[in-house]
Amino acid sequence: MAFVPPGAGYDRAITVFSPDGKLFQVQYAQEAVKRGLTALGITVNEGVVLAAEKRIKGKLVEEVSIEKIFQVDEHMGAAASGLIADARVLIDHARIEAQINRLRYDEPISVQALAKRIGDIKQLYTQHGGVRPFGARLLIAGIDNNKPHLFETDPSGVVAAYKCQAIGGGAQIVTEFLERRYDEKLSMDEAILLAIEALRTVVGGEVDAEKLEMAIIPSKRKRFEKLSLENLTKYIKRLSKPPAKPAKE
Repeated sequence: MAFVPPGAGYDRAITVFSPDGKLFQVQYAQEAVKRGLTALGITVNEGVVLAAEKRIKGKLVEEVSIEKIFQVDEHMGAAASGLIADARVLIDHARIEAQINRLRYDEPISVQALAKRIGDIKQLYTQHGGVRPFGARLLIAGIDNNKPHLFETDPSGVVAAYKCQAIGGGAQIVTEFLERRYDEKLSMDEAILLAIEALRTVVGGEVDAEKLEMAIIPSKRKRFEKLSLENLTKYIKRLSKPPAKPAKE
């Protein structure tokens, strides 16, 4: 254990526990995630939906360079919140692990196995001096054994499975919304609309396609697919339409 001089704070070294058993650097990393934009994942019988809030910082920025949802393998993707630079490094690790599994076993890696490996890497960065924890949370989603799966990896290395989950600054508001509205029997189209409606609770101003990023992985095709701006706009318009009035008898 590292020596802590008298009066020094317990947050000066990642390997030092505070008297009440906390690693402050890990908590700071979790706080960095809370300052990030909101992302969510929804699993239904027909597949998985990943969605994320996106902000373009200036008119001169190329929109395609701002990415919050990443393809990991043909059957798997991930949404990130927090320090996206940290998330990008973890995504690179995830892609390498996915390809190693294909070369070694001649089959795609399972979502759970990949999530655990990323969790192991995050946990490793809470044990050694000279490094800091990754300030990012990932929602790793995909299809294996013909079933949709969604896992969250925390900066501490904790890995947990969810039916639907939100991360980032608006996570609590979005989670409360999903708890009221979620049903695993929803169709893929209904899950996409639910994801847009959930993000609308935290996105400032009017929701439009440029403020969102979304990807789906259908259970039948098992292929990661990002929704284009045109498709996103169509779904937003469908959500904006008032419900049809019942026909008069």
